[in-house]
Amino acid sequence: MNWGDVKPWIAKLAPMLGTALGGPLGLAAGTLVANALGIKDASPESIKEALSNGTLTGDQIVALKKAEEDFQLQMAQINITSVKDLEALAVDDRKSAREREEKVGDKTPAIGFYFITLGFFGLLVAMLFHVIPEANKAVLYTMVGSLGAAWLGCVNYYYGTTKGSQDKNDLLYNSAPVDKNS
Repeated sequence: MNWGDVKPWIAKLAPMLGTALGGPLGLAAGTLVANALGIKDASPESIKEALSNGTLTGDQIVALKKAEEDFQLQMAQINITSVKDLEALAVDDRKSAREREEKVGDKTPAIGFYFITLGFFGLLVAMLFHVIPEANKAVLYTMVGSLGAAWLGCVNYYYGTTKGSQDKNDLLYNSAPVDKNS
């Protein structure tokens, strides 16, 4: 799971923070959200868990709105005044990384992608055929989750995603279920 996974949840109450979660300011925005919700572990999993149980208190909502206002003030200091500015920042971040790689011709990112891919899928295959000792399960599961997130980051870097794809995901998330029996 990554910050983009909790983006739609946060964006409903705090649009700037929600948008920042999907970009280069994701960790900073996630920390502000976690602090506002009173969560000690500023991870996407912890935040999603807190939001998915549907029991946000009035104080948490007020704290989240306050965090949104504080974040907007901080962003205004660096000339980011809207959600569109934040989205442009994320696009520029990816664009500059790709342009750098083209200019420098550095093979390190590609080699890293291959190692992450081999490590992630190698570990999954190994887990299918070997019994994991109870004492090692937590560490191994954390490692698989980290490698999976890193692999998704690599895939997004090399193959990208589109704004239209994110908009589709947001529309699906916000849509009402259809009753197929009627």
